Amino acid sequence: MTPRMGRRKKGRVEIIPMIDVMLFLLVFFIMITMQMISDRGLHLNLPTSSQAHALPHPHFVINVKTPGTVIVNDKHYDLAALVAMLHGDGDPAKTQVTIAADKKVPFQEFVHVMDACRKAGVSQIGIATEPKA
Repeated sequence: MTPRMGRRKKGRVEIIPMIDVMLFLLVFFIMITMQMISDRGLHLNLPTSSQAHALPHPHFVINVKTPGTVIVNDKHYDLAALVAMLHGDGDPAKTQVTIAADKKVPFQEFVHVMDACRKAGVSQIGIATEPKA
């Protein structure tokens, strides 16, 4: 018997490609989670609607918790500063805004925020609601 016939080459499990795939999946899930967290920073008691449906992800979510309190990306703005921020963002005509106002906020405050968006040149304005159960 020759020495080559008695030896078999053992199969190997290549770990490097598995590490690459796991790292890719980890980065993917971190990026998706970070996008979901930004909209969950403020608890609002939104009004309900039977016609509510999901919209494309807005560029800005404007939260109105109490009268006079406008919050965008965890920063407080008054209406004049909100207009300046929306106008300075680039092309306001292409900016998408969703207004999330608490149920307890007077409707007039919601109208003031909507007017501020229109004053900045934003035409794509959505209203956040909870779907009726």
